[in-house]
Amino acid sequence: MTLTYAEAAAQVTAPGQRFEVEQISVAGVSYRAFRNAPPTLRELFAPARGRGDAPFLIYEDERWSFAEVMRHVDAAGALLHERFGVRPGDRVAIAMRNYPEWVIAFAAITSIGAISVSLNAWWTEDELDFALADCTPTVVIADAQRAALLTGACARHGTALLTVRTPAPPEGAGRWEDLLPLGAALPDVTIAPDDDATILYTSGTTGHPKGAVSSHRAIVQALWGFGCRTAIERLRRPDEVAPANPPAFILVVPLFHVTGCVPVMLSCFSSGLKLVMMYRWEPERALELIERERVTNFVGVPTQSWDLLECPRFADFDTSSLQSVGGGGAPAPPELVRRVASNFGSGRPSIGYGMTETNAYGPQNSGADYVSHPTSTGRGTPILELAIRDPDLLPVPTGDRGEIWFKGPHLIRGYWGRPEATAETIVDGWLRSGDIGRMDEDGFVYVEDRAKDMVLRAGENVYCAEVEAALYEHPSVYEAAVFGLPHERLGEEVAAVVYPKVGAVVSVADLQAFVGERLAAFKVPSRIDIVQSPLPRNAAGKVLKRQLREEMTP
Repeated sequence: MTLTYAEAAAQVTAPGQRFEVEQISVAGVSYRAFRNAPPTLRELFAPARGRGDAPFLIYEDERWSFAEVMRHVDAAGALLHERFGVRPGDRVAIAMRNYPEWVIAFAAITSIGAISVSLNAWWTEDELDFALADCTPTVVIADAQRAALLTGACARHGTALLTVRTPAPPEGAGRWEDLLPLGAALPDVTIAPDDDATILYTSGTTGHPKGAVSSHRAIVQALWGFGCRTAIERLRRPDEVAPANPPAFILVVPLFHVTGCVPVMLSCFSSGLKLVMMYRWEPERALELIERERVTNFVGVPTQSWDLLECPRFADFDTSSLQSVGGGGAPAPPELVRRVASNFGSGRPSIGYGMTETNAYGPQNSGADYVSHPTSTGRGTPILELAIRDPDLLPVPTGDRGEIWFKGPHLIRGYWGRPEATAETIVDGWLRSGDIGRMDEDGFVYVEDRAKDMVLRAGENVYCAEVEAALYEHPSVYEAAVFGLPHERLGEEVAAVVYPKVGAVVSVADLQAFVGERLAAFKVPSRIDIVQSPLPRNAAGKVLKRQLREEMTP
């Protein structure tokens, strides 16, 4: 007999089970939490020392075992503590592309009680200067490109600069390879579950980014949430054939983004899995690595799944090892869900709805549930409470639209140095997502848009994700973004920017007719720009609609 989702969740989280749930109190707020989760990241990393020569990080021609990574983690912790005087609560920033040293630095920083600050590797010199002024790190660990941009800011803010993979570091900077005391022991420090562990800057498109602060408990609970979800699905589908290859992830998103850091990198670190790292995103190279390393899990933004499927050499590579293809960062069009389900053999489509503020953990959807509910981001697990509320902050009836609220031990504690912003976002232990959505009677969550991106056309609400989904069904559309533009008579009109597939020819009239066959007339974009280059995106993979709106506004 097939178990329902609720029945499987109850069994997985029952007393005595790995994912047993208990009631806890944090800062006066009651939460459901996983009883057996490690209390801090230091304890989370510790078992890796016992994994010996098992492969962990694969980067270009480099292969790092768990033992070698932990030898470097211990040495880096000693270096930061003894040479740079880093103590619990101090900030240490990381500014580099996806190198193995990023992973090592993160583990070392959090294992000595310091706060790891993830700096966006795409930031300009001014943006990096802002971040240093905002979080005042004791040390910045940077690669050659970022070190060149940070030299002036570090001097202004009295921050030490430690460089990795930099043959000639800037004057005054230390060189990781020269200073790392390999063989040193990790300093013995005391860390509490609710101590701050990370600052990840939010990817807002207006104003300065905010530093989202997470505790050790929040990150570990989020990780356990992902594991709990996997356990529930295994229990629900006992007849599925076990994968022929051991679990292995490919890292195709930045480590400074919450998706790359928590559900991908930290899941591999804590579970003893292989992580294949790319120098930069190239679809054909990704397919080569998936085949060579027998990758089972692909976690990226939807456009990267499109890129794989549209790669001219897609059929030349063996992708049969893939068990899960998906990610988050943006809603996936139903057409993409269908194509993933039918083109990757046993690879199941998946999606997760999380935010920097939730440590990427939220409702998840995969496999048969995703195919049958392709516009839903899925259901949560027992530590996650969800609510849909109206503008008066009151719950709405099941199925009605409203703002999505989260509650759980995996949430950030607030924004670094911004009490007003924290109070606006976190209310009585609940986090306001700013997203508009609904939840059906089975608990499936449907994210329909950012509240600020909803188009109010002549009194009618138009949810951009719905229009985008219709555009993506057109065989010539590769990327699409929908948003509102000011209109004298209507208040706002629906506008779209479309990037067609290579070699495809499509007209505005064709697209409007296509959408009109699927959606109400008032939802059909009255203005469509067809562009010949990919849509601009931020580091989290989200389309920069504000930029597109400004370019389209007369």
